[in-house]
Amino acid sequence: MPTRSRARETVQITADLAVLTIRQGELRVLVVNRGKEPFKGMYALPGGFMRPGETLDDTALRELQEETAIEGGTLGLEQVHVYSTPERDPRGRIVTCSYLAIAPNLPEPTADSDAAAASYVNVAGLLDGSVPLAFDHREILERAVELARAKLQYTTIATSFCAPEFTISELREVYETVWGVELDRANFHRKVRESPGFVEPTGNKRFTSGRPAALYRQGRSRSLDRPLLIPSHDEMEI
Repeated sequence: MPTRSRARETVQITADLAVLTIRQGELRVLVVNRGKEPFKGMYALPGGFMRPGETLDDTALRELQEETAIEGGTLGLEQVHVYSTPERDPRGRIVTCSYLAIAPNLPEPTADSDAAAASYVNVAGLLDGSVPLAFDHREILERAVELARAKLQYTTIATSFCAPEFTISELREVYETVWGVELDRANFHRKVRESPGFVEPTGNKRFTSGRPAALYRQGRSRSLDRPLLIPSHDEMEI
């Protein structure tokens, strides 16, 4: 019997990155201003098309460097989700894999490639829609932020927002900024100190106008022995 040839849809693969950091007490994400259509002039997450011979991780790191001049080799990228809705990109059938990265003290980005500009933008305005994002990048960002908030409860990922040496107060501010709630200082300090491997004292102190503050570094554990659960807005403490 004759066989029927079936036309196969051409599918392209991309990687998009949600790179989160805290600046001036705000949770911010690295974005680029698109330099060409579609969505020219709009904010977008850095990312782009996979090239022959690349893995998705290779693509993510290359696009981050090309579009923002930030080297991602030390960021610890984590794959978050695959987006494959047929109409998600007006250029054709494009499937993307999203990544989450968290880092403190990131350098100022420099736009290159097809990006007209690059900057760190407040996450809240992007998620509530007051600042629009291209493509389905608001959905991608929302899922990445939800993952970061969840991981703060069960892992030591909060230390990734901190400098190599930090105070317990600075660690608490990470939780408050990412969760968007105010935490009880004494309870937070106690629970952090009671979590084996969460933080380790460096033996150094930071001298300010008040009492010297002990400095800590990231501990050896990657998960919390006792979860620090996000409080309800009625409780506002942990």
